[in-house]
Amino acid sequence: MHSFNKIISTATLLFTSTLSMTGLSTASQAQLSHKANFKRSTQYSNSSESKRGKSMDKLLVYIGTYTNNKGKGIYLYEMNQKTGALSLKSVAPSNNPSFLCISPNEKYLYAANEIGDYQGTKNGSVSAFSITPDSGELLPLNVENSGGNGPCFVGIDNRSKNVLVAHYGNGIATVLPVKEDGSLGKVSSSDQHTGSSVNKERQEGPHAHSIFLDAANKYAFSADLGLDKILIYKFNSRKGTITPNDPPFATVPPGSGPRHIAFHPNGKLVYVINEMTSTITGFHYHSDKGSMDQIETVSTLPAGFKGNSSTAEILIHPNGKFLYASNRGHDSITVYKIDKLTGKLAVVAHEPALVKTPRNFRIDPSGHFLLAAGQESDNVVVFKLNSTTGKLTPAGVSIELPNPVCIKFLMMKSSQ
Repeated sequence: MHSFNKIISTATLLFTSTLSMTGLSTASQAQLSHKANFKRSTQYSNSSESKRGKSMDKLLVYIGTYTNNKGKGIYLYEMNQKTGALSLKSVAPSNNPSFLCISPNEKYLYAANEIGDYQGTKNGSVSAFSITPDSGELLPLNVENSGGNGPCFVGIDNRSKNVLVAHYGNGIATVLPVKEDGSLGKVSSSDQHTGSSVNKERQEGPHAHSIFLDAANKYAFSADLGLDKILIYKFNSRKGTITPNDPPFATVPPGSGPRHIAFHPNGKLVYVINEMTSTITGFHYHSDKGSMDQIETVSTLPAGFKGNSSTAEILIHPNGKFLYASNRGHDSITVYKIDKLTGKLAVVAHEPALVKTPRNFRIDPSGHFLLAAGQESDNVVVFKLNSTTGKLTPAGVSIELPNPVCIKFLMMKSSQ
């Protein structure tokens, strides 16, 4: 090793002498000399790194729970990206954090606290957390009045400037600004949904169940179970406001009870999952004016099923080929193949969810795993996902935690 270093040092001296005879400036000589020395110094570091193996980014999983039973808040796990195994890292206390969102800049996490008595009011709240680099641990920033009763959904715009909240209790959609430090300000905009629909027990009035933004950050869409409508808003990120669009809504078949929305990666298709009739309604989306034209409505249940069931979550695979929907009661995840030209859905399989009441599920960033949360079985089950066929197979991983109801992934980049 000593003799090799001596040879390299001699070569460097000859290289420097040669530079001095070329007429290059001193600065240029210094740059070239630095590159030569850097190449020499990295010969061993690169070799040793290859022996150690490259440091892996961490795949973190945040799980929101209902805390009126045994849940303690937001559970943080690290997921093995080869096996799907989950290891508990920490728990952040929070009151009924039934839905979560992570800011696009990956610095903050926000939780909808599904309550109706925040600080003596009839409203709920939203909690803000900072995400600790490397570990992913959540540190509380603040809790703010959500502006409505029973917040059940929270989302964030693609500039990480505003949080949008849907309230099931009294059918209000609100916007809360995000401050420079990631904490939340007071409600900057709101819209009270009005009306009812055909089911007098569950659709006696508005029940906003979610609010999503399109990819352009231009329009917001709130699925209201009580109205059988998808209310459409113009969204102003700079001002933090939502105002009715023209057209102001799209509809699903009467009595359907729309719950959540999934935008196709191509930006031309939108799918709405209907809780009460266990169906999915597909739409062509016109991004220039924020309008939606209905394509078809299909069942999420197998033919001949007679039991009680309702739907919950809907997601599209990152490759855009498959759509997934969860059934509570039938306790399954239905897989569809998407026709990208027509937008129509064809059933691939009704996969057992292996949990009771799969209120939420999530596909990991690689598209190779799906995690299903059993609200009433107190567990989360991991599936391997075949991105070619869309089908699911159990990964042999199941973790126990009380009342899991929302799952979010975050790929934590390694600082090494």
